[in-house]
Amino acid sequence: MTVLEAAPPAPLDYRADIVNDFALVAATVNGTGSQTANLAIIRALFQMGLPVTGKNLFPSNIQGLPTWYTIRVSEAGHTARREVTEILIAFNPNTWEEDVAALPPGGVCIYNADWRDFEERRNDITYYGIPVKEHVQASGADFALRDYVANMVYVGTLVSLFDIEYDEVYAAISRHFAGKAKPIALNMGVVDMAIAWAEENLEKRDPFRVERRNLTEGLMLIDGNTAGALGSLFGGLTFAAWYPITPATSFADGLIEWTPKLRRDAQGKETVAIVQAEDELAAIGMVVGAGWAGARAVTSTSGPGISLMSEFAGLAYFAEIPSVIWDIQRTGPSTGLPTRVSQGDILSAYTLSHGDTKHVVLFPGTMRECFDFGRAALDLAEQLQTLVLVLSDLDLGMNQWMTEPFDYPDKPLERGKVLDEAGLLSVIEESGRWGRYVDVDGDGVGYRTLPGIEHPLGAYFARGTGHDQWAVYSERPDVWQENIARIQRKHETARKLVPAPIVDEAPDATVAFISLGSADPAVREARTRLAAQGIPTSYLRVRALPFSADVRDFAERYERLYVVEMNSDGQLRDLLRQEYPEMAMRFRALNLLDGLPLTAKWIVDSFTEIEAAQ
Repeated sequence: MTVLEAAPPAPLDYRADIVNDFALVAATVNGTGSQTANLAIIRALFQMGLPVTGKNLFPSNIQGLPTWYTIRVSEAGHTARREVTEILIAFNPNTWEEDVAALPPGGVCIYNADWRDFEERRNDITYYGIPVKEHVQASGADFALRDYVANMVYVGTLVSLFDIEYDEVYAAISRHFAGKAKPIALNMGVVDMAIAWAEENLEKRDPFRVERRNLTEGLMLIDGNTAGALGSLFGGLTFAAWYPITPATSFADGLIEWTPKLRRDAQGKETVAIVQAEDELAAIGMVVGAGWAGARAVTSTSGPGISLMSEFAGLAYFAEIPSVIWDIQRTGPSTGLPTRVSQGDILSAYTLSHGDTKHVVLFPGTMRECFDFGRAALDLAEQLQTLVLVLSDLDLGMNQWMTEPFDYPDKPLERGKVLDEAGLLSVIEESGRWGRYVDVDGDGVGYRTLPGIEHPLGAYFARGTGHDQWAVYSERPDVWQENIARIQRKHETARKLVPAPIVDEAPDATVAFISLGSADPAVREARTRLAAQGIPTSYLRVRALPFSADVRDFAERYERLYVVEMNSDGQLRDLLRQEYPEMAMRFRALNLLDGLPLTAKWIVDSFTEIEAAQ
């Protein structure tokens, strides 16, 4: 069984030509360099002005197991996973039977004609067999490189069959190899041979093709982990600690790649310290320590790492130390499916640690938000003096998405209530004493000093045990209750500071969707399909916890609210019910966890089935 069986064959309403509206999947073997070929294709299509998105489904081992890379071309601009994949590049001998079976009637299969056991069994799809070995041998590539350049055979075949522009493929491969003449010549040589062979030997027998448009002007392709790393750097990050884990490692890779380019002082010294820790506990411990010292500090991880960071998360919350965790969610529980997508960490992240803990959590849903929330998380952590978690996921974090360029920040960093010596002396002169946890402004947030302040009255003991407003150890029940009540006021303050939800209300709509994160493209496409059927729906995309007042206002306007999310329990739905118990029955779970990004078809079908049962 393969992951592609999640999209069962279905008859398609084909026209004479299907232009700029299909999906193709390259089914290859992990570790054979197919990503170079796939990125060349998606970048060439993007540079042709065509809206595209790429989704990589890869195994959790390093090499040898099946991998699938799906590129969706949608002139309408849809970027969710498509329910069917019309064009298959069958380059894995171990999965070709299942991969071909998943094609819809009218689909296309491009396969390696060197395979002796491959059979053209279906008569409702178009087959194109191409001699891969012949082209690879003719390339003159070293033996160690032959598996890699073999993938360029299907690149050339796609150029010939579907009118992908040659110059854009060349530009994409040149970019990938950073202008290095030898690898460019080797790979393009195979592309050229494949094009020439296809032009002479293949008769076009399918309706799919692409045409240049001008729909991506001013946009770029990027993955969410890189966007988040860039946002953190532009947001004043000064310290990062991390431990490798899929799918979060590329967030740290982004920091490592871009820090030398973006963050150097006048003497050329890098202004961000990045440390690979020995494990997740050490990473979060370093971040909490750096935050206490005044650094803007971040770590990145995924679900298993979040579990290990629980105790330090509680320390950051209770000792009120600014810290940020980027959680790139994957499918659990346990090791689960390390290279599949999920939104299963919502509840665990919100209440991470033990006891009465509720954190600020941000949910980016676009590349711009991944960038913007890099800065916002650091600002909020310092404004609220607390741990902030950013919950991205594998689909957002590791896949290629279109986005407008990011804006250079034009506002000062939000450092929050930090007292320098002059500020401390002013407080002491006015009230006679400074207290680290005194709630002067009624918002739950005290004024802090940073280590190294010269005045002795600016020192305090940061502790994770019971303490009063002066940071003095205490186990008195009344003191404990007062302290917890103050921290909870801080959480109420956060409601006014966190990013507001995105709301799109349709006239005459009586039902609505609520969602978050990378479920957004599928929800938006589903709404378009429902609107075409005469069913208007409204939509709210949650971008943060705690919920702002806008969420309540929206919910009060609709009797039926379908909460779309990628987990087995309906975690966002449960939080909404907990927050608004008087409206609990309005929130209905529309949740799925199969390790794959949601499709608009699943949402439409599920919604229609539930509505029909009303």
